[in-house]
Amino acid sequence: MLLVLDIGNSNIVVGLYDGPELIHHWRLATDRGKTADDYGMLMYNLFSYQGLTFQSVEAVIMSSVVPPLTVPFSRMVQRYFGEEPLIVGPEMATGISIKYDNPREVGADRIVNAAAAHEKYHGAAIIVDFGTATTFDAITEEGDYLGGAIAPGIGISTEALFQRAAKLPRVELIKPPAVIARNTINSMQAGIIYGYIGLVDEITLRMKKELDDEAMVIATGGLANLIASESRQIDVVDAFLTLDGLRLIYRMNRRCH
Repeated sequence: MLLVLDIGNSNIVVGLYDGPELIHHWRLATDRGKTADDYGMLMYNLFSYQGLTFQSVEAVIMSSVVPPLTVPFSRMVQRYFGEEPLIVGPEMATGISIKYDNPREVGADRIVNAAAAHEKYHGAAIIVDFGTATTFDAITEEGDYLGGAIAPGIGISTEALFQRAAKLPRVELIKPPAVIARNTINSMQAGIIYGYIGLVDEITLRMKKELDDEAMVIATGGLANLIASESRQIDVVDAFLTLDGLRLIYRMNRRCH
């Protein structure tokens, strides 16, 4: 089986593939203070709960946008799984051509998403990833990664509003009953949720014009379903786009690895 690890600023997403099938997945809170052994024990508990053993894992691939955790996770994989992890970088085969001014500036998660979108949807695409930051990435039908846009994530913006406005509370990120809200909590929810829907639709619409192509808009990330349900531009929600991308990139690079 193949273990895939997507290490993000807020969450670490773990997937276990048996061939092309994703058989288990977990979402963990990112903690820069944890050691290789801390994460090893956490993985042991997850595997044990599902009746799995580390010996069932034959290979590991990981992408990371958190440099302080790349080394601890590499050591964890080496120590507990007995494998050398394949770490996603701009120099490996991905099935796409990166047209960024400096390809090394592109986050590993954005490369993985682009590779997955190109392989799975076979056409021009715009990927909206709702993570710590909300990222927008454009890929041509030929597989050229052109670049994109980065906006503050919904969680960051909500937390900033709570911290900087003394009388505003933390709120649950759900759709309010109306945009013209009649209480503070619903007012905040209306501003946050519908404000982000507007942000997503405007940026993707402008990107479509620059692409000059009928691009599919693919949403992924923790809050993708919430925004996609009201968006006029998002065509599909692919919750496991990043995990699938890691599997595809491993398949392309396993002989070299």
